[in-house]
Amino acid sequence: MSSSVLPLGRGDGVRSGSIGSIFRVTVLELDTPHGPARAHLHSIEEPRAALVLGHGAGRGVDAPDLVTATEAARSEEFDVVLVEQPYLVAGRRSPASAPQLDAAWISVVEQLCAGELASLPLVVGGRSLGARVACRTAETTGAVAVLCLAFPLEPPRRAGKPPQSRLPELDAVMVPTLVVQGERDRFGMPPPGPTREVVKVPGDHGLKADLEAVAAAVRAWLPGVVAKAVSAS
Repeated sequence: MSSSVLPLGRGDGVRSGSIGSIFRVTVLELDTPHGPARAHLHSIEEPRAALVLGHGAGRGVDAPDLVTATEAARSEEFDVVLVEQPYLVAGRRSPASAPQLDAAWISVVEQLCAGELASLPLVVGGRSLGARVACRTAETTGAVAVLCLAFPLEPPRRAGKPPQSRLPELDAVMVPTLVVQGERDRFGMPPPGPTREVVKVPGDHGLKADLEAVAAAVRAWLPGVVAKAVSAS
């Protein structure tokens, strides 16, 4: 594993946070079974918990909703890590297979929890593809909650084939889950469930129409699920 603190002047490094605390952005190169991954650690002085997020298939960790969720979580005193999958680090456009994505994600989260995020309650999640990976691996990573941004419920229908649904991936998650979904998301709207809250916000799958609504949903949900997890432990 290697790490570096990104230089000041590029929006990274050591800065004052939105709540007056100091946070540091550190880039970690982490080995996985499928090649090196990259983790962008946004750390604050005294975090109450950690949030680890994965990117979607079409864009990296600079997606507007991921950036917004990061800022919202930091304002609630969370360390945040944005993870780039090995295929993206290697410069490939097409995502790896689900088993490879899951194995790389598990490896990264385990390394983070053994190091930089040790002893912190863990919330995992991501946007679109990253949300699916977080759901499938939530039990293995020991997450206390899952945050899904633009969960791709139904893939585009192919001629001659019946509709498909990824709802079983959401239903398999046994910890509290928040889905933030655009009202016009072309992949559909997941239903709420016994442990799953669904917040509809203006916009489509990109979640760019009202980023403040995305931030508000994250800020309203994160502290409560962590407090419940800590009190139950």
